[in-house]
Amino acid sequence: MEEVKIVGITDGKLQITLAGDIDLGNAEAFFDAVMSAYQATPADIVFNCENLNFIDSTTLGTFVKILKTLKTDGKSMRLIGMQAKIKKLFLICSLDKIMEIA
Repeated sequence: MEEVKIVGITDGKLQITLAGDIDLGNAEAFFDAVMSAYQATPADIVFNCENLNFIDSTTLGTFVKILKTLKTDGKSMRLIGMQAKIKKLFLICSLDKIMEIA
């Protein structure tokens, strides 16, 4: 999946770069790619969102689903480099209260 690039482990955290559009059409593939990488190397996840251009409500739900899995395992999730228009969606939905958005 070209929108998701598993960078690998840096400083004990699983680094994942997101790009392009993630929406209803590919949210399941996004979830599967992240979970596959996480199951291979369970660690806190850092999503680099600098090149992420668009997400929809399905994608927001997918981030919550990923977070629930991580929290169950005692891990955390951080989103960095988010464009203002995407960050606004997380803030409107109060997701900044449950996940770290830098």
